[in-house]
Amino acid sequence: MAIPFPSDEWIKALCAELNASAAYREAARTWEGDFVFVVEPAGNLKETVYLYMDLWHGQCREAFMLKDPAEKDAAFRMSAPANTWREVIEARLDPLKGLMVRKLKLKGNMSMIMRSVKAAQELVKCCTQIETIFLADS
Repeated sequence: MAIPFPSDEWIKALCAELNASAAYREAARTWEGDFVFVVEPAGNLKETVYLYMDLWHGQCREAFMLKDPAEKDAAFRMSAPANTWREVIEARLDPLKGLMVRKLKLKGNMSMIMRSVKAAQELVKCCTQIETIFLADS
């Protein structure tokens, strides 16, 4: 059954995929930092959605949709329109390349992100395992 993106259900499904992935666990074993993923309006998505993930040493400790973006002061905040997030989730856009060409915007320590390329790649692989319906398209 397809899970809608962006949603609380989807970010929780990604958390479960990460925790089940030995490859992610290994690639992110030294990673420490939480994220707010900002999904900006595009297509049929009319309001900004904020998804939170606490990633710590190869595990996702928690993940949920924020009701208020000020609810969490995450180490990293990555933002893009919903259609760009779709490209990332479908592995058509590498998130690091997306940052370099400014399709994705980042607030946080860019050098820390650049040292964790393999972890980012494994995270995207986990995204592709989730059967997703994109709300911006419906």
